[in-house]
Amino acid sequence: MHTYTDPVLVEDLAVAYGKVTALNGVNLRIGAGTVLGVLGPNGAGKTTLVRVLSTLQRPSRGTARVMGHDVVADPLSARLSIGLAGQYAAVDQELTGRENLEMVGRLYRLPRAEARRRAGDVLERFDLTGAADRRVGTYSGGMRRRLDLAASLTGRPPVLLLDEPTTGLDPRARLELWTIIDELRAEGTTVLLTTQYLEEADRLAQRIAVVDAGRVIAEGTPEQLKAGIGTDILHIRLHDPARVEDAATLLADVGAAVTTDPHSADLTVRVTRPEASAEALRRLDRGGVTVATIQLTRPSLDDVFLSLTGRAATTVLEETR
Repeated sequence: MHTYTDPVLVEDLAVAYGKVTALNGVNLRIGAGTVLGVLGPNGAGKTTLVRVLSTLQRPSRGTARVMGHDVVADPLSARLSIGLAGQYAAVDQELTGRENLEMVGRLYRLPRAEARRRAGDVLERFDLTGAADRRVGTYSGGMRRRLDLAASLTGRPPVLLLDEPTTGLDPRARLELWTIIDELRAEGTTVLLTTQYLEEADRLAQRIAVVDAGRVIAEGTPEQLKAGIGTDILHIRLHDPARVEDAATLLADVGAAVTTDPHSADLTVRVTRPEASAEALRRLDRGGVTVATIQLTRPSLDDVFLSLTGRAATTVLEETR
C-alpha cells in the first residue's frame, strides 16, 4: 500500500488537448490542514488541475494522489476522499436543499438515515435550515453557492477542491464563504483554492502557487512571495494631476521603477531603501511639485504577479472575466 505524508501530491503533471498544453510539468504538495491558493488568469491551467485531482480529466503524464490514492489507478478511492465545488453551483434546482444534500450523501454510499442526519448538520452550518425544504430554484445566488459548498462537505471529505468558489458573489456572501473556509481549515480540512481574487488568496491561503501558461512560476507563503520582490512600494498622490510626469522625471533614479496613472494624480515608486521616502519629498519640493499624500507599503500580491509575469494581475484578471 502506498504511504503518504501530504493529502495532495502532484508530480510532473501534464495535460494536453491536441496541440494545446493546459498543464506542463506541475509539481505541488498540500500539507494537512492547509489552504493552498492557486493564482492565475483564465487559461493558466487552474481548472484543469482541479479536474485532474477530481478524476474528471486524465493526465497526459505525471501523477496526482489524493490521500495516497492515485487519481488514475484508483479513481473511486480518490473521489471518496474529496469534496468539489466549482465556479457555478452544481445543484438540482427542482429538488429542495435537503433533497440535494441527502442525494449527495447517498452518492457517498452513506446509509439513508446517516445521509439525512448529515444533511441536517450541514444545512445548519451553512445557515440554510430555514430554506431546507424550499425548491433550490427559489434560492438566491449566494444561497445556491452555500448549498453547493455544503454538498461538497456532506461526505466529510478530508480534501476540498474549490475552483473559484466566490466568483460572482456579492461582498457579503464572499465574506461568509471566507469564514467557512477558515473554519474548515482550522478543523483539519486540506483545501486547494483556485481564485482570481488576489485579496482572497492573501486572506485565506497559507501557501500560494502562481500559475501561468500551465506552469507553476512561483510558490511560497504570501509573505515569502512579497519579500521575494526585494522592494517596497512608495505611493505618492499629488495636488495637481498635470504634474505627474514632472514628478516621475524627478524621481526617476530614486527607486527601481516609477509607475504613473494617466487618469489620476498618483504615482508609485519601487524602492529598496527606507530613506527613499524623505529623498522623494526633497526632490519634489525642490521641483515645485506639491504632494498631497505619501505612503510606504510592503508589496501586494498584485505586485508579485507583475514582477513574475510582467503583467498586472488586476488588469489580466479583469480582461479574462
